[in-house]
Amino acid sequence: MPDSSVPAGRTAVVGERELAIGFRLIGFQDVVEVTPQTAQREFQRLVTSEEYALVIASQMIRGHLTENQRAHADSTLKPLVVFVPTPGSPVAEGEGIEALAKRVLGVSLSVPH
Repeated sequence: MPDSSVPAGRTAVVGERELAIGFRLIGFQDVVEVTPQTAQREFQRLVTSEEYALVIASQMIRGHLTENQRAHADSTLKPLVVFVPTPGSPVAEGEGIEALAKRVLGVSLSVPH
């Protein structure tokens, strides 16, 4: 049974206005609205702050990160970083649910044929 005295950690959301508004409307409090000019700096601040267990970032931000920042985001579990598409945008190529489960849980969700 998990220890309920240990806090689960906070979740931060970082992205464009549309994404930020959506997450605020469903009750998220740690939401940072960014522009292409501020995306990399704000993402880095959240990921290195040690305040968050989960950082949900828009897919747009991924394109503004350095190769090292992307590699760190893909491999870190504290905080876990998940990139999501902005509402109305085409789904960009990125980590699928199977790859995310493999990274986080260490198990494959693939069904053998």
